[in-house]
Amino acid sequence: MAKRKKYDYSAFLFIAPILIGISIFYLYAFVRNIYLSFNDVGVFGERTFVGLENFRKLMEDPIFKRALLNTAFYAGVGVPLIVMLSVCIAWLLNQKIRGQSFYRTAIFIPAITLPAAIALLWRWLFNSQYGLINYFLAWFGVEPIAWLGDPDTVRWSILIVLVWAAISYMVIILLAGLQRISSTYYEAAQIDGANTWQIFFKITIPLLTPTIFFVTIVSMIGMLQVFDFIFLMIRVDTASYRYAVSLVTYFFETSFTLNQRGYGAAVSVISLIIIFAITAIQFRLQKRWVNYD
Repeated sequence: MAKRKKYDYSAFLFIAPILIGISIFYLYAFVRNIYLSFNDVGVFGERTFVGLENFRKLMEDPIFKRALLNTAFYAGVGVPLIVMLSVCIAWLLNQKIRGQSFYRTAIFIPAITLPAAIALLWRWLFNSQYGLINYFLAWFGVEPIAWLGDPDTVRWSILIVLVWAAISYMVIILLAGLQRISSTYYEAAQIDGANTWQIFFKITIPLLTPTIFFVTIVSMIGMLQVFDFIFLMIRVDTASYRYAVSLVTYFFETSFTLNQRGYGAAVSVISLIIIFAITAIQFRLQKRWVNYD
């Protein structure tokens, strides 16, 4: 028993660095952020307890409401697009085609590219004066479009980049899920005379639902926390930024630009509640459509 206890203590010693890091940078920061949301925090860190005042102001803040609607747009439109496109691409890459290894490598490139590089690339593509997208559209007689400067197109432009950047990682996950499906199911279906579409919708999709559920959860959480592409692609002092702002970018603006850290903490708490609620609902509803057999 004494020897086993010694080994137990040595195990805690090995995991102590990561436990300390998690405790300081995650647990302590998490609890302190909730505490700050009930305070008015000054520029130099002085705090005044205000209770629910920050949350009351949020309910009357038009920019917060805009950020909330934009975040709902990114998640509500972006997640279905990511899931559907990822499933289709993963299914195609799982077929026996020439150059399969090349396509699988190419699709993964965005996943290992820095968000800053992706943002700068797409910012150049969307440029209204010399961007490639407007250049190709000009061939069809389309006038130049200010993709990132027009309030009517800025959200869709950001959404395109978000979906493009997220698909690559999700395709790899779904491809792994496809390869775990036993070939005996397909062989039995072919013997029974099922065609390609029947096999896809009656066998592939049902057996892939656990992986699709995981992809949906990860994509939803990522979309609800979108920050980097908006911050890097659109100037903060422009009108289009207000039409593209998300909850996380608004949190950053209020906390670190306007130095309203208590107010910013309240924004992050609301964001946390939304993410937690949506994730809990998804786990609750998974029993109706996810097949673990």
